Amino acid sequence: MCGIIGIVGTSEVAPALYDGLTVLQHRGQDAAGIATAAGTSLRVHKGSGLVSDVFDDRSMQLLQGRVGIGHCRYPTAGSEGSDEAQPFYVNSPFGIALAHNGNLINTEALRREVFEQDRRNINTQSDSEVLLNVFAHELDRERALEPETAFRAIEGVHRRAKGGYAAVAVVLGLGLVAFRDPNGIRPLVLGRRVTEAGTEYAVASESVALDILGFERLRDVAPGEGIVVTADGTLHHRQCVEPGELAPCIFEFVYFARPDSMIDNISVHKARMRMGVALGEKILRERPDHDIDVVIPIPDTSRDSALELAHVLDVKYREGFIKNRYIGRTFIMPGQGERAKSVKRKLNPIPLEFRNRVVLLVDDSIVRGTTSRQIVQMARDAGARKVYLASAAPPVRYPNIYGIDMPTPEELIAHERSEAEIERMIGCDWLVYQDLPDLEAAVASPKSPEMRFDTSCFSGEYITGVEPGYFEEIKRLRSDEAKRQRRLAL
Repeated sequence: MCGIIGIVGTSEVAPALYDGLTVLQHRGQDAAGIATAAGTSLRVHKGSGLVSDVFDDRSMQLLQGRVGIGHCRYPTAGSEGSDEAQPFYVNSPFGIALAHNGNLINTEALRREVFEQDRRNINTQSDSEVLLNVFAHELDRERALEPETAFRAIEGVHRRAKGGYAAVAVVLGLGLVAFRDPNGIRPLVLGRRVTEAGTEYAVASESVALDILGFERLRDVAPGEGIVVTADGTLHHRQCVEPGELAPCIFEFVYFARPDSMIDNISVHKARMRMGVALGEKILRERPDHDIDVVIPIPDTSRDSALELAHVLDVKYREGFIKNRYIGRTFIMPGQGERAKSVKRKLNPIPLEFRNRVVLLVDDSIVRGTTSRQIVQMARDAGARKVYLASAAPPVRYPNIYGIDMPTPEELIAHERSEAEIERMIGCDWLVYQDLPDLEAAVASPKSPEMRFDTSCFSGEYITGVEPGYFEEIKRLRSDEAKRQRRLAL
């Protein structure tokens, strides 16, 4: 999962891109980058680390131009490090820089096509560089550089690429180009800002990036739609492929997105509140005579759900963990060892809220289970009489192949295990999961009850289909052990 943003402005855009990336930082902490267009030059600066680590006054001064894109990276495909930082750049045709959020599931086939058929070289393991070269090849087939030719190039990308993806690109001599996969699995939102100097446009992974910059959220980019904003600030858009069924990734609402974001016209905050209501109602059905004394969220993502759950149960809601704000999101850290070490650095319990109480801990989801096990033990050590654990999401039993780092089933605690077995492994006195239909209904809201989502990590149903052997390949490339071996080889 990554964060992307693109802006066509009436003045220098690098400062706005920087600010936008800082509020998308939760989507990726491995690397960051910005590319801007100034006349016939593309300026690119990128590197490993947080946005604030990668950019300084000198690098920002070099990023001149009124058209630009930014990216913050969380590694799924590819490896960790500055070589995989985005945006990627090619000088033919015209000069193109591209940043991408998501994951292609036919990367290896495309990589061979790009080399053997398109006569282009790929320098990294990143599927984003493959996507860039596919787009560049399709654009190179056109005789002129104008919005219509960019749309035809996007059509070519959609014909060839398979998976969940949203992309932003700077094309020298044209402006900003953006597109979203035909099922809308990965999010992309369009905004506008009117200034005295003219109208400016932006696209971003989440609406919060537009909010912070003073852009009005116009709408979500439609599945399979292409957006072109020329350097003079003119907006063009076109449906570049027959859209499939809209199926946004439900894990965005469970965990990744900020609660103050809107994705596909759904408030993330309200979706999480409804998750808590549904989970509380399930607890009352299963244990109407429960002995829960207090509901405590595992910060931060579960707070909205935990508060509503406490209201449904009519028990106290308390903040029982203090979070170290200078530690990154544990789930998206590379390597199980690093994730495990980070839990105690990140959270510290307040014993007063646990002592002699039956505590219901609420988390947004349980993926590998290591963090949950440690947090349950923290609650016991802090004096809890009993520790229950509730997950606002169903059991994560299958790999996510569209841009979230759940690559191998063996790394998922729920894979091929019953809830009773998971309960014993985590060490809690009672484990309760959200039911998938309840989660879908909570996110869809009463306004759009028929809306469909990508729930593949819970259901094992992949909307794009999966070629034979694909899961074995991603295990080889993207398991924690594979990543550890790559780091040792550096």
